[in-house]
Amino acid sequence: MTTQTRTDDLPLLLATLPEALQIALKPLPQEQLLEIVMDLGRPPQARFPDHAVNLAGVPVSHADLQQVVNAVGEFGADNRAGIAGTLHRISALRNRRDEIVGLTLRVGRTVFGTIDMIRDFVERGVSVLLLGRPGVGKTTKLREIARVLADEAGKRVIVIDTSNEIAGDGDIPHPAIGSARRMQVAHPERQHAVMIEAVENHMPEVIIVDEIGTAAEAAAARTIAERGVQLIGTAHGNTLENLVMNPTLSDLVGGVQTVTLSDDEARLRGTQKTVNERKAPPTFDAVVEIVGRDEVVVHPDTARAVDDILRGIRPGGVRRTAGEAGVPREPSARPDAPLPLPSEAAERPVRIHPYGISRDLVERVIRDLRLDARTVKHPDRAHFIIALRSRAEDGHLRRVLQATGLPLHLVKRNTTAQIRHLLQSVFNVHYGIEEEDVEDAVREAEAAAERARDQGVAVELAPRPPSLRKLQHRIAVRHHLVAESVGCEPQRHLVIYPG
Repeated sequence: MTTQTRTDDLPLLLATLPEALQIALKPLPQEQLLEIVMDLGRPPQARFPDHAVNLAGVPVSHADLQQVVNAVGEFGADNRAGIAGTLHRISALRNRRDEIVGLTLRVGRTVFGTIDMIRDFVERGVSVLLLGRPGVGKTTKLREIARVLADEAGKRVIVIDTSNEIAGDGDIPHPAIGSARRMQVAHPERQHAVMIEAVENHMPEVIIVDEIGTAAEAAAARTIAERGVQLIGTAHGNTLENLVMNPTLSDLVGGVQTVTLSDDEARLRGTQKTVNERKAPPTFDAVVEIVGRDEVVVHPDTARAVDDILRGIRPGGVRRTAGEAGVPREPSARPDAPLPLPSEAAERPVRIHPYGISRDLVERVIRDLRLDARTVKHPDRAHFIIALRSRAEDGHLRRVLQATGLPLHLVKRNTTAQIRHLLQSVFNVHYGIEEEDVEDAVREAEAAAERARDQGVAVELAPRPPSLRKLQHRIAVRHHLVAESVGCEPQRHLVIYPG
């Protein structure tokens, strides 16, 4: 894992405090400081991850509060202000006369290495929703995701920055977001409108937004995802189960509807006639529950996890911790895609260098097919190159191939259809089969493999087309079990035997 380093401009925040509080803070571990709380008539406090320290025996006065207010930027409609060029946030408490009677000075930091646990999802191009309690590091992760996608992946990234929470106060974005662009939101109620404006006016490949909290923002998020833009966001709630039960935000993960089943269907499912089901495809492909700064639980397939929750099954998820010797990789949404690529490709998203063809079209096809892949600007970072057939003998391209030794794949025309056909072939993606059928075949094979292994019995699977039987056979092999196809079409099916 990348070593975490921090930069925080903390002296600029402390300089806004009365001198007595600055002196009281000096002997304390400032690198762990989370926030300073100043409430009228109460002792001021410095808060740390696991405790709080009173900074003075004298209660906070109106003059103390006014000194801080005069030293920071203007407070917006959300009662938040900042210090230009920093990530610090100052939030106000007001009385009924709209007078400030309390302040929370939140320390803002740039932390590198915080997304290593989920970097594979971010780089894969899927939309990711981050959940977690306040103060657990959601916004910090958004900053690094913006920087990584803009600077390292070379994508067009726009940060929707309500209250200047992500990129800091002032007109110039903080360096923490790299070359990502920032759109400020004048009023919190306009966040959803700015999200749509970003897509319509600025052609982003990625949009990053913090604190999706209203039905309008959830609808805007769905609109963005449906236009093929990768969306990275955070929402209120600690777990996916919380979100599913939230009537305002459940649309982010597909929404919930009540369905009345026929008698036969209810009997077949073993349920009551009235059940809850997912209403639509999720806006976010994956959900990450941030347990702590060094621990997350990843749900790599939101649709499947939500379906399990609505059926009364715990969604599970994959727990990842910082410092692991190799972060585990979940399968992509299409787990049936073995890659005829260099061995190192199995350890990170496959990197494709488009030569003389539209990078946007390649990215669009990657998203449509939900491949574990992304494009790169420089061929020396790629696993293979895609080029037009008419440019196969291009002198520069031949020199690149000779220098890198990379495989070359050719398309006849610079069209989505041509690129899709090529990538389906390269990644061995199922063609002409509904994704629900693929997911059902995977679930059946996984359950059968576990039963064969645990109970020591042969398990017959349902009849499937050849391509899905091939997929199920790979799953059996992954579990170190033997499988064979038996019967005649269209009833030919797989049998998985104990190892």
